[in-house]
Amino acid sequence: MAENANPAEVEATEAQTVGAPVESEAKANPEKFLADFNWHNYEEGIDEVDGQQLLEFEKLVAENFVDTLNDEVVEGTVVHISDRDAIIDINAKSEGVISLNEFRYNPGLSVGDKVEVLIDVREDATGQLVLSHRKARVIKAWDRVNKAHETGEIVNGFVKCRTKGGMIVDVFGIEAFLPGSQIDVKPIRDYDQYVNKTMEFKVVKINHEFKNVVVSHKALIEADIEIQKKEIIGQLEKGQVLEGIVKNITSYGVFIDLGGVDGLVHITDLSWSRINHPNEIVELDQKLNVVILDFDENKSRIQLGLKQLSKHPWEALAEEVKVGDKVKGKVVVIADYGAFIEVADGVEGLIHVSEMSWSTHLRSAQDFVSVGDEVDAVILTLDREDRKMSLGIKQLSADPWTDITTKYPLSSKHTGIVRNFTNFGVFVELEEGIDGLIYISDLSWTKKIKHPSEFCAVGDKLDVVVLELDVEGRKLSLGHKQTTSNPWDKYETEFALETLHTAALTEIVDKGATIEFNEDIVAFVPSRHLEKEDGTKLKKGEEAQFKIIEFNKEFKRVVASHTAVFRAEEAKIVKQAVRKAEAQAAEAKPTLGDANDALQALKDKMDGKI
Repeated sequence: MAENANPAEVEATEAQTVGAPVESEAKANPEKFLADFNWHNYEEGIDEVDGQQLLEFEKLVAENFVDTLNDEVVEGTVVHISDRDAIIDINAKSEGVISLNEFRYNPGLSVGDKVEVLIDVREDATGQLVLSHRKARVIKAWDRVNKAHETGEIVNGFVKCRTKGGMIVDVFGIEAFLPGSQIDVKPIRDYDQYVNKTMEFKVVKINHEFKNVVVSHKALIEADIEIQKKEIIGQLEKGQVLEGIVKNITSYGVFIDLGGVDGLVHITDLSWSRINHPNEIVELDQKLNVVILDFDENKSRIQLGLKQLSKHPWEALAEEVKVGDKVKGKVVVIADYGAFIEVADGVEGLIHVSEMSWSTHLRSAQDFVSVGDEVDAVILTLDREDRKMSLGIKQLSADPWTDITTKYPLSSKHTGIVRNFTNFGVFVELEEGIDGLIYISDLSWTKKIKHPSEFCAVGDKLDVVVLELDVEGRKLSLGHKQTTSNPWDKYETEFALETLHTAALTEIVDKGATIEFNEDIVAFVPSRHLEKEDGTKLKKGEEAQFKIIEFNKEFKRVVASHTAVFRAEEAKIVKQAVRKAEAQAAEAKPTLGDANDALQALKDKMDGKI
């Protein structure tokens, strides 16, 4: 029988072979045939088959047909290709149909090709054999991926696309994940350059539960680099100059790839000059020579230097540069105590804040210069051995204190600018380098000032008078109130003791009240002196007559009394009554006791007892 015989033809042939002798026997001896006929098999539809023939039939089926178990991967042959499907023969009772979509990876598929398929269903509702090439590929792919993971085998994969954090790679038909950190040993800035490329990978992780596969290209590179790294590390020596490639740039330094070994050039070892960021000196992927400065015992941390390959700027500083020379430089760093000036590449000098102005009232360096400014200065000190230089700006101008007595004699009047406050006074700048102090007591004749900020603000202009001048100590004492006459000289007469003034109570305060006679004179009235003649007390805003009972020009203290006004009238009346009583007594010659009674009555009335 043909090797690929059709099952239906086989069945028909077998039936003819078995049925021929039965038919001839019935014709030869009908009676015997009917007597021996198996009516049960006939009713059940079962014809008797010769045992030898049955064995031959079973052998034929075994040789020509596969055991079509579900979920089994077998090899089939493409027997026909249509526009949409491929017909696959797996030597079963029927052929299977697979969509061409499952062969997209193989556009050159043709009749006769051997393909692996999965027997999905032996017979569907229509009796059709259901096969799947995609599922077969997945099963075989998982077997291959697991084997590659176990053995460390290098596999090829096709980079399909980018995704968040990495790439998607097709490995044996399985979509594997390639993390961005596993693409290369150096940081990747352009992921798109790898898309649609076939690369070698190593399977590094498999999650069987979620069917996830992680691959790495970096692992292959590291294996090669490790060999190079051991060779390089074994040859490292301090002072050795090597060529490297800038691998990464950070704010604190630059990582250099020395051919599998990374070293760090700290920002301070990049240039003799001050820099704000390493990218001012180098750029990524730049090739440069570096010198090995140091490394740890395992040589895993290597310290490199770039500036050490050039001569130190201090050594190149001209010998003719000396103290007293005028130089020009750029402000590179500012601190509270001063500013660093770069007078040549890698050569800096410090201008202390005290050398920025002749003023003895020190300010912050930011008040004089800013980073990036070009300034002129004078060299004050120069130490080539310790590589230190101090500079000064104020020395470019004459010291203003040299003719201070001529410009600012005692009692002379000037106008200055308020520069700073202290608890005890105000610093006023008359000109650059000339500061004077106004004590708080010399700000105003009349106002009681607790802090100078109550009287003026920084930046205000003030008229001043020179009160004291100490040339040797470079100190200048100024006064502001002395620019005007003292109004208390006039008030001493106007508000003399016993003088009477009419005003309204301004405010009720602790232990009394206050009265504003004018903008300078605020008098205090004790509580017992607020009592009126009828026994009640004055209220806020109530106008009355007051008598000055205390005036102190030095302490600017004025005390007034309302009660003393009418008490003085009573005392006057008592005195008149006493004189009149004495006169009448002289005429009537009263007894001593009568006179005493009369005097006591007057006294009681004056004291308010009657």
